[in-house]
Amino acid sequence: MPRPGVYGHPPADLAEVPDGAVQFSPLVPGSTALEDLAPGSLGSLAVLAPPGTLERRHALALGLRALGAGAPLTVLAPKDRGGSRLARELSAFGCRLDETAKRHHRIVRTVRPEAPTGLDDAVAEGAGRLMPELGLWSQPGIFSWNRIDPGTALLIAHLPPLSGRGADLGCGLGVLARAVLASPTVTALALVDNDRRAVAAARRNVEDPRASFAWKDARATDAVPERLDFVVMNPPFHDGGAEDRALGQAFIRRAAAALRPGGTLWLTANTHLPYEATLGEVFREVTPRAAANGYKIHEARK
Repeated sequence: MPRPGVYGHPPADLAEVPDGAVQFSPLVPGSTALEDLAPGSLGSLAVLAPPGTLERRHALALGLRALGAGAPLTVLAPKDRGGSRLARELSAFGCRLDETAKRHHRIVRTVRPEAPTGLDDAVAEGAGRLMPELGLWSQPGIFSWNRIDPGTALLIAHLPPLSGRGADLGCGLGVLARAVLASPTVTALALVDNDRRAVAAARRNVEDPRASFAWKDARATDAVPERLDFVVMNPPFHDGGAEDRALGQAFIRRAAAALRPGGTLWLTANTHLPYEATLGEVFREVTPRAAANGYKIHEARK
């Protein structure tokens, strides 16, 4: 029997999600990938649409491909984060729409048409690909998917050769990990990210036997090895499009818990983020190492 599904976390008062719905978000570790579903295997789908155009069209096309003909589809997004485009994009797939607005969201209810149009093109445009200008594999929706993040670049420029066992929390494409593994005295590096697409790209970008990969929330107690010699990170500070400084603070505390006494954390962050107090709470010694172009680097010793 076709099962109900949900992509993202739609607000309960804006979209009805049936009990037992299967989660398909790439940002929920352990969830099923929409790409892996057979055509017609979903009986219904509720989607909190991503803000990026390529990522959003990719997810909608995959959802329509997985739904059976006539199966209901509910899609919503904040008006200023893709919601204003939902009706046009779904119409281009051949859907007939019922559109409403509530709580600064656009909500579109439709059903899968008998013969959707343009699905293959949208799936291909949002799929993983080799970025020739970066020399890296990436995919729309991953953090800084088509450029090197300036904070990461600043950290790489000031990072000394590291040694021993370490971790890269929120590894993204693996750009920082590649720089860390340039040191021959690094014996192991655990790459951790809560984005399935990022972990898949990092596996292709970091072809080093010293590297291991985990699709997990770095804040989880089982996500990071213990008694590490070093941790590097460019922690996230947005959740659902809104700034959440507690995310980076939680990453700092997780890094401190994973390090051995005397181990070091190398952190890059936007200058305005108030991480110094948290660093001072959980580390014995905190040293600013660089600041440029709106970013800062700290070294912290446990």
